[in-house]
Amino acid sequence: MEIKGHGTTEDAARAARADQAQAGHEKAARTRLLALGADRIGDRPWRPAPVPPSAVDLVQFALWRSSELTPDDVLQALALLPSARAEVDGLEDGLLFVARSAGLTWAQIAAAMGFNSPQACQQHHTRLTARRGTSS
Repeated sequence: MEIKGHGTTEDAARAARADQAQAGHEKAARTRLLALGADRIGDRPWRPAPVPPSAVDLVQFALWRSSELTPDDVLQALALLPSARAEVDGLEDGLLFVARSAGLTWAQIAAAMGFNSPQACQQHHTRLTARRGTSS
């Protein structure tokens, strides 16, 4: 049987198992890095307690403490990169929404973000939005 976007039922089951495995890796990584001291990361005004550190916070913590990490700890931090990327994509999407809502032009946004043209910036935003499954 064909399932939209996944091929066969077997493909969908394989994708679900891969997602579950990745979630398990990320949970283990969070647990390990928090145990190494990331649980003492201070609160941010935009993310008050009791919100735990984000994946980006944990990856930055791993870089900061890299001289003290074992190779297994580094692997744990690497497992968080997909979540960190998704967080950064969300921040970028949100900030682009705010920029457009504030009346900034694509030319202004493109210049600030280092794109060669407003069209390239818009295309980047379209890809970002599609990747996140959001609409603008």
